[in-house]
Amino acid sequence: MEGTCFTPALEGMKHVKPEEGELLTKPFLEVCKQILPVIEKFGAALSLVKSDIGGNITRLESKYTSSPSEFNHLYSMVKVEVAAKTAKASSSCTNGLLWLTRAMDFLVALFRNLLEHKDWPMSQACSDAYGKTLKKWHGWLASSSFTVAMKLAPDRKKFLEVIGGSGDIYADIENFCVTFSPLLEENHKFLVSNLKLKHLKEPDLDDFNFFRSQGRVFKHESEKN
Repeated sequence: MEGTCFTPALEGMKHVKPEEGELLTKPFLEVCKQILPVIEKFGAALSLVKSDIGGNITRLESKYTSSPSEFNHLYSMVKVEVAAKTAKASSSCTNGLLWLTRAMDFLVALFRNLLEHKDWPMSQACSDAYGKTLKKWHGWLASSSFTVAMKLAPDRKKFLEVIGGSGDIYADIENFCVTFSPLLEENHKFLVSNLKLKHLKEPDLDDFNFFRSQGRVFKHESEKN
């Protein structure tokens, strides 16, 4: 491998946001997709995260391809759903962008732990990142599933060797975190300003939405007769 597993994403981020412009849909989703090979190297430990990210990328891509010119900018599909009063639906693109951003927050926190705590085993780096990010949005069911899965984290040294390729893995991880974090923060600010998301923390419903994205079949109380 020429460079590291982060090389494609680092290159792709150069095209996500034009100067003085909004985030572009296709380049942003491409960067998210380019991180999937890194997640795959975690194996079963991050299988839930990988599935959730992949599902939300597919949802947003489907909306984008339905009208590329209309949805060229990432937030355009959210604005359409807000106007139609469908943004808060569990199957909305707004919800997909929200959960995609949250999952990417988790990955950035995990990668930062690898940079800042070189003595930590991978399971500790994962658990700490989860506690700082996704856990506050999960109820008991999702949180328990993540806690169990992260105990399966791979050996840190071997993992870094695999994703390092011929490049400087720590330099690329730092570059990714520094460059991608502001884009995620921009997503959060937009979503909060449009949906008042700080007041929408519903752990039980978030559990339902998360496991539905994983293909689990059960109904939330709000959907029962």
